[in-house]
Amino acid sequence: MEAVKSQDICKADLKWNIEHIMERCTMCGSCISTCTIGAIKAGVIRVDKTFSDDIKPNPRRTHRTIPVIKQVNTIANACIGCGMCAKVCPNNAIRPVRNLDSRQTLLSRDAGPIKRGGRTNLNAQRTLDHIIVGRISQMTDPSLDSIRHTFDIRSPFGRVLPATELPFSLKDGKLVMVHKAPPVRSIYPLIFSDMSIGALSTRAWEAVSMAVAYLNEKCGLPVRMSSGEGGMPSRLLESEQLKYMILQIASGHFGWNRIIKAMPRMKADPAGVLIKIGQGAKPGDGGLLQAAKVAEHVQAIRGVPKATLSSPPNHQGLYSIEESVQKMHLSLNAAFGFRVPVAIKCAASATSVSVYNNLLRDPYKICGGFFIDGIQGGTGAANEISLDHTGHPIVSKIRDCYLAAVKQGLQGQIPLYGGGGIGMTGNAAADAFKMICLGANGVFVGKMLIQLLGCVGNEEGRCNACNTGKCPTGICTQDPRLVKRLDVDRGAQKIVDYVLTFDKELRKLMAPIGNSTLPVGRSDALVSTDKAIAEQLGLQYVC
Repeated sequence: MEAVKSQDICKADLKWNIEHIMERCTMCGSCISTCTIGAIKAGVIRVDKTFSDDIKPNPRRTHRTIPVIKQVNTIANACIGCGMCAKVCPNNAIRPVRNLDSRQTLLSRDAGPIKRGGRTNLNAQRTLDHIIVGRISQMTDPSLDSIRHTFDIRSPFGRVLPATELPFSLKDGKLVMVHKAPPVRSIYPLIFSDMSIGALSTRAWEAVSMAVAYLNEKCGLPVRMSSGEGGMPSRLLESEQLKYMILQIASGHFGWNRIIKAMPRMKADPAGVLIKIGQGAKPGDGGLLQAAKVAEHVQAIRGVPKATLSSPPNHQGLYSIEESVQKMHLSLNAAFGFRVPVAIKCAASATSVSVYNNLLRDPYKICGGFFIDGIQGGTGAANEISLDHTGHPIVSKIRDCYLAAVKQGLQGQIPLYGGGGIGMTGNAAADAFKMICLGANGVFVGKMLIQLLGCVGNEEGRCNACNTGKCPTGICTQDPRLVKRLDVDRGAQKIVDYVLTFDKELRKLMAPIGNSTLPVGRSDALVSTDKAIAEQLGLQYVC
């Protein structure tokens, strides 16, 4: 036998091991054809057996070759634990098993920094899980009936002027508008976060946008969706459904040539414009779309060749908050005739309050929203070192920004929206309610949506291959063969059903505290079972 080298990689070094039960397997090949990573292959093993047929011991040794499914022991083809092999196997003969003694993280840096998608794998513990709704209206004031009572579940999107600054004057006993007011839209407090065409497959993006249209037109819920970086198809830009879309402009400005060219033919204004300064999953790192996912339609929409697309970490030429306010906000509002609210999205950080304070003091009253993205947000591709080790939790930053505005008497003028881990445990309504009580006007979700479409990735290292272009569920890939695995109609229906349940659950939480409108800043409704969290957020500590 050839000598074993200590640097050779075996199953014991990989994060996931394939467990194959030969007695059940019929070697149909379904698992091999389904695996997008190439982690398994057909092979054979030699089985030796010693037996005796005579009355007296007469041992004989036989050999036979048995076909089996073998695991490929290379880093490039390492199993990602997606479980698609187990899903298609008719005999339950194969499945991935997590290996707790893995050395893969150490061995996989030969080609440079590791890149992956998904969420952080190291910060799964959430502040929101230590906060509960503790104030219930009983004898002091009545609770509401969550089924029969009328609730006003709407949030502003746009700069909200105080009564003293409204653009009206009294002339001859009549109100006369002196100048235009900043545009404000009334929307549902759940926004579908920015996921681009490119990061998602065409079918996945279509399923999410179909769900948005259905919720607006059939269910009466004004849910809005951000386009993500990279523009949109011309057909959507020139349709009535554009009014449900928030156009995002990021530091790479991908896709904005097409948007500008479509402006004269737009039948409706977009719901808003979102300027992405930073993302919570990879703050200060810019955008990233691997070449494997830059398909022909992505090249056409973004106006780029087939190559890895890296956005700069900041907007070139804009090096201060004042410049951003004067140049970007003003120009983007002017592009749509000052009819469209413009918001900024930043990664949560120690500087979030400083940014928010500067936006509040803007004399032009341009900024129409401040979106803060926390460390537990998802991404389609990032350097793993950035994804796991940079960023800031979202809860305390939302609270700090709200209290900073309260001290100045400016709360509510620039709506606050928080994201990053909302719905991570499956219950987005509870997370949203707690965030709203802490000062947010609403929340935005992204990873949760693709999980509803069928994504199997999690925060414990399962799958997270969004960046490879080999997504096993057809959600984060442009491979036509893999994209067919996603059922657009079923995916859209799943999202619609979840949001309708979200709406009912939000009412179930608003009713017991006696609120028929969103309880923005009502921290008295919350208590915490963690003393440090209670002190940091100004909540009542309970045990």
